[in-house]
Amino acid sequence: MEHPVLETHDLTIRFGGHVAVDAVSCAFRAGTLTAIVGPNGAGKTTYFNLISGQLRATSGRVSFYGEDVTGLGAPQRTHRGIGRAFQLTSLFPRLTLLENVRLAVQSRAGRGRDLWSTWRRHVELIEKAEHYLERVALAERRDVLAATLPHGDQRKLEVAILLALEPDVFMFDEPTAGMSVDEVPVVLQLIEEIKRIGTKTILLVEHKMDVVRSLADRIIVLHQGELVADGDPAAVIASRVVQEAYLGVSSHA
Repeated sequence: MEHPVLETHDLTIRFGGHVAVDAVSCAFRAGTLTAIVGPNGAGKTTYFNLISGQLRATSGRVSFYGEDVTGLGAPQRTHRGIGRAFQLTSLFPRLTLLENVRLAVQSRAGRGRDLWSTWRRHVELIEKAEHYLERVALAERRDVLAATLPHGDQRKLEVAILLALEPDVFMFDEPTAGMSVDEVPVVLQLIEEIKRIGTKTILLVEHKMDVVRSLADRIIVLHQGELVADGDPAAVIASRVVQEAYLGVSSHA
C-alpha cells in the first residue's frame, strides 16, 4: 500500500489542565478526502492547527512524506506543501484581491523582489493570479480591497490563495461558513476538482452533513479531543454513537 502523505502519531496538546487533542493517530493518503467532524469544542480546529503548525504539540508528532515536521513552523510546512484555509479569514485587508493572490503565486514560485526587474515575469504572476480569481468567481473584483469584501467573498478569496500555493495537502476548515446558498456551490465544485486530480490529499472540517456526504471518502470523528470513529462515511454517519452523541441527531428520527 502506498505510503501515507501525512500522518499524526499520538498528537497531543494541553492548555493547562485541559487536553484539547488527546493522542490522535491518523494517516492520510493521496487522492482521498477525509472529513473531520464532531461537536463544537471537540478539537477539530485545534487538530488542524497542530497539523499546519499554528500550534506546537505538547507531545506526539506530525509526519509529511515520512519526514518528521513537528518542529517546523507554519511557514516552513506551507513551503513543503501543507496548505491551510482558515475557519476565520486570514487576508491582507489593505491589499486588493489580485495582490493577495499574486503574493501567494510569488511565494509558490520562490521569487523575491528581483522579480520586478523583469516585466515578463511580472506579467506571468499577474496572469496566474487572475486565473485563480476566475476559479472562485472573483475576477471581476480583482482591484477591490480585501477589507471591503463580504464574508462569503473573503472565504472564496482564501480558497483562491490556497489554490495559488499549489500544496500537496489541502486543509479546509469550514470553507462554506458564512456563505449564502448561491455561493456555496462555487467552493464545493473547486474541492471536487481538486479531488478529481487524484494526487492531492484533502482534509475537511465541516458541520454541514450534506456536504460531508457528497465529498468525503472517509470520516473521522473527534470528541473531547479523542478520535472516536474512523471509516466509511455511510457507516460512520449511521453509527448510533455518532448520530446521538457527536452529530446531535437522534437515531430514532
